Order: sequence, then C-alpha cells, then structure tokens
Amino acid sequence: MKNLVILSGGFDPVHMGHVYMMKAASLVGEIVICLNSDDWLIRKKGKPFMSWIERATIVGDMKYVIDVLPMNDDDDSACDGIKSAYAKYKKQYDMIYFGNGGDRNPVSTPSKEQALCNQLGIGLIWELGGNTKVQSSSWVLGK
Repeated sequence: MKNLVILSGGFDPVHMGHVYMMKAASLVGEIVICLNSDDWLIRKKGKPFMSWIERATIVGDMKYVIDVLPMNDDDDSACDGIKSAYAKYKKQYDMIYFGNGGDRNPVSTPSKEQALCNQLGIGLIWELGGNTKVQSSSWVLGK
C-alpha cells in the first residue's frame, strides 16, 4: 500500500522537532510539505526569519520529502494546501493522511482542517514525533 502524508507549517527555522515529525511521518508514507507563506509568518511572529524560497529549499531537500507546495493561508489554516496536495496526488496513492506534530491534537488543530480532511477521506495523524513539543522555532531564535 502506497501512502502519502501531508505536513504543513512555517518551518522558520527548521528545528529538531520538525525532523522528528518528518521521521515519524516517513514511517507512514512519502511526505508532501504545504509551506506557510511569508505573510503568515509576519502575522504570527512579526517577520520571517527565512524567506519562503529558503525554507522550501531546505525542507524540500530533506529525506522522504517528495514535494513542497505553496498555499494560500490568508485564513490561517492549511486548507488550501491540503486541497492542493490532495488534487495533485490523489490518484497516485492508496491513502492520504494529514499529519500533525507533537503539539497538535484534535483540540488545537483548526476544525476546518479536520472537516476538510473528513470530507476528502484524508486520514488524520496526531503526535508525529512524540506527544510533546520538543522544540519550537521561537525557542531556537530565543524569542
């Protein structure tokens, strides 16, 4: 059975929590990253540490990642990225999952993302890489 795992995030900067999440996701299937925009990072943190192209280059070169997709995240969700990845890959995989790292669970993940996954038949995976936040970009940057 051939599986795909969609992961989303800012990855600004990439840290060991992201690596643990990707490593765990790779045990389920190949990985597509839906990468948040620089504008999303401005709304979240005030400014991006690295540009979208820098982040896309780094995560795109990581083992098991087969693609990095931009997404419209004006609504602060990954819905557009999930739809894009699903449309691009639905015929190539037996099962598609939307994966979430250790700090994400059914309560902290936007309900519209969960509803979209349910509507499209995309499985939801929680706590990839562990059930706690190992590291955060803010911690790495000392904020």
